[in-house]
This record gives sequence, structure tokens and C-alpha cells, in this order.
Amino acid sequence: MFQKYGYTHLSAGDLLRDERKRPGSQYGELIENYIKEGEIVPVEITISLLKRAMDQTMAANSQKNKFLIDGFPRNEDNLQGWTKTMDGKADVSFVLFFDCDNEICIGRCLERGKSSGRSDDNRESLEKRIHTYLQSTKPIIDLYERMGKVRKVDASKSVDEVFEKVVQIFDKEG
Repeated sequence: MFQKYGYTHLSAGDLLRDERKRPGSQYGELIENYIKEGEIVPVEITISLLKRAMDQTMAANSQKNKFLIDGFPRNEDNLQGWTKTMDGKADVSFVLFFDCDNEICIGRCLERGKSSGRSDDNRESLEKRIHTYLQSTKPIIDLYERMGKVRKVDASKSVDEVFEKVVQIFDKEG
């Protein structure tokens, strides 16, 4: 769907999980430990993976210079790292914020965990992730909201309703 608007989707979590599994990765074990504990991976690792993916995408096709970065920044350290590394190289147009009740999120992730194979799809890790979100990520969302850059979607709705709202946002934002 995002390709229709010229975006390349990059998931910080997917990049970290892929790096964790990559043979010979210097970060694999470290990433695994952070993910299991529901903690945020050090910014230098995440930024290097995001930048590498962006550079590879643009090297393959210079027209592909719009990115939907999923799951980043997650805390003040992430935001400062992004600003330091990407200042003048990338602008944040808007933040797509999927707002959902904690118990609904936990239920959905536990259901996903039945087939995902993800080490963090269990109640203990999910509750730690929610605590980390409230403590570290919510203030970043609030900052972008004060800047007028947050586009909020009620993610407790059905898949079709959420999708329709996302389409409306992308139709408007381009």
C-alpha cells in the first residue's frame, strides 16, 4: 500500500530481528537480550541498520527516497541519534501513531505469538514493552504532537476501519 505513495517501508524491529539472525553479526546476541527484556536496543545499532537499508534502497533506485520508518524513534536517545546522524539528510514529514488500549495490544500480540516465533510475543515481555513505551516512547509522540506532526489512528477498530483511516492520511499527506 505505501509503495502507491512512493514510500519504502523499513521496520526497525524487522531490521533488528534480521541482524540478530545474521550469521557472524557482532550485534546478534546483544539485540536478542534487549528484545527479550522488552528494552530498547542502543541507538547506534538501530540507526546504523536503518541508514544502511536507506542507503541500499537509494543506491538501487535514486527515485526511492521516501521512507516509512516503522517503530522508530522509541525514546529520547533514539531521537537525538536520528537528529545527529540524519540532520540535513532526512526530514520527518509526519508520525503515524496507532493508538490502542494496552489489553487489546497484548491480546493481539499473544495471538500473533502463536505463529510468529518471536521471543517477545509473551505476556511478560509485552508488559515490559508497555512500561517502556509509557516511560520512553510516549514523550516522543507528545513532542511530535506539539510540533503538529502526529496523525493518530484509533487502532482498536477493525482491520478494515484502521486501513481506511491510514489510506485517508496518506491521500492527504502524499
